[in-house]
Amino acid sequence: MAMFPIGSNFEGDFVIQLVAVDDDSTMDQVAATCAEHSLNRRVAPRPDKILRVRRHADQEIFPRDMRLKDAGVMPTETLDVIFADQ
Repeated sequence: MAMFPIGSNFEGDFVIQLVAVDDDSTMDQVAATCAEHSLNRRVAPRPDKILRVRRHADQEIFPRDMRLKDAGVMPTETLDVIFADQ
């Protein structure tokens, strides 16, 4: 387990933040960590939706149970966290 910096581009937020996540985290855990910095601060919660993570460059949505270290993400790469239907 190692801390890994990513850029968090959270849907509805106007700030892209540098967030430290564990490289062993699942994409659901990455989304939750990013949400701590945006939800109820600059973004209203949407309880009817789930959070998903996608690569900013090509819009590839990662499986929710995929580990960050298996996604081929580079340090400080920007990932989008989006609201999706359940």
